[in-house]
Amino acid sequence: MTVAGTTDSLISIEEIMKAQQRLAGVVLKSPYIRNYNLSDEYGCNLWLKREDLQVVRSFKIRGAYNKIKSLSTADLEKGVVCASAGNHAQGVAFACAHLSTYGTIVMPSTTPSQKVKKVKHFGKGFVKILLEGDTFDDAYQVALEVQQESGAVFIHPFDDELVIAGQGTIACEIVEESTEPLDFLFIAVGGGGLISGITSYMKKISPATRIIAVEASGAPAMYNSVKTGSRVLLDSIDGFADGVAVKEIGIRSFDICKEYVDDFALVEEGAICSAILSLYNDEAIVAEPAGAVGIAALDQYRQQIKGKNVGVIICGGNNDVARTEEIRERALLWEGRKHYFIVRFPQRAGALKEFLTVLGPEDDIAHFEYTKKNNRTTGPAVVGIELKDKNDFSQLVERMTERRINFEHINDSPLLFEWIV
Repeated sequence: MTVAGTTDSLISIEEIMKAQQRLAGVVLKSPYIRNYNLSDEYGCNLWLKREDLQVVRSFKIRGAYNKIKSLSTADLEKGVVCASAGNHAQGVAFACAHLSTYGTIVMPSTTPSQKVKKVKHFGKGFVKILLEGDTFDDAYQVALEVQQESGAVFIHPFDDELVIAGQGTIACEIVEESTEPLDFLFIAVGGGGLISGITSYMKKISPATRIIAVEASGAPAMYNSVKTGSRVLLDSIDGFADGVAVKEIGIRSFDICKEYVDDFALVEEGAICSAILSLYNDEAIVAEPAGAVGIAALDQYRQQIKGKNVGVIICGGNNDVARTEEIRERALLWEGRKHYFIVRFPQRAGALKEFLTVLGPEDDIAHFEYTKKNNRTTGPAVVGIELKDKNDFSQLVERMTERRINFEHINDSPLLFEWIV
């Protein structure tokens, strides 16, 4: 192992090693496995760090447990309070039950029901859950009010040195299990606690490893902050990838990432959905949106990672089955294999039958909603067509044009698309 030069802003190796000792016997030393399918696809040696296999199905148990375990007896008696989009909440709930201390957990009202149920399960009667606001940041403000009123200890999900140190133990395990030094390591970014902990360790022990921060494009708090040179507060975010959807990153995280993270990538929500489905269908891995962002970024680095040793953190697997159809829909749209049209059918018999002749042999009508209006010569319908191959789209449009179909493609009209579909 090699140690880099002065890295004063990073969390110390000593603090991360202390965290590793606190977590021993409580937190799973998660598998670090070479993935053959992804290695073949990208022409590299690609390894997955399976934090989705933790008892709370995300890495958050590391930081939460390390922080709460380090509290004094007096502080534990005061209880704890936190805000979370779901995964940190489960880590805090687990720690509260394991250490017999009481906690109040504030989550957005939009938190998937699966995560809320899990928090109750892991808390075993030691936690009270409050559902407040629409985003993590809304819940965070309520949690601060609860803390001020109760005097409980606030357990921040990412902007706390002990929480960051706990997440940094992932890097300890990666280095211990690596047979060769890593060239690239892809890490999901929300508030920045995970990447700050891993970066703190890797830049001292494996400084040649390029750290790639990956965010959902709908919540680019880190990307925008580094780009502008100071922390920014986003006006709004897309909460789809709820585990990494925050309006503002941590102070400590920004200091570490702006100096030591090698590159910053944004991935569209549709690309995340494609990655989720690929992990499930090809690897039998159930990843939540935040857990799949690292995989979603690989296409952007296809040429750079060829022939290299690559690591990806699968940081969470708390996905709600109720979201499956939405995930599939977003993936198909992103891949260019599902298209919606407004088709104005002549008000006469046989019009629909004629339309069916424009479909290719592997095209499928996945959505059809028809509204017949009296005393009109045409009736509009919203038609969704699923293609086997995205390259078939141009041929479909050509056939519709040749047969003089009165249509409008609405995939690229966001307001119209969201209202109709």
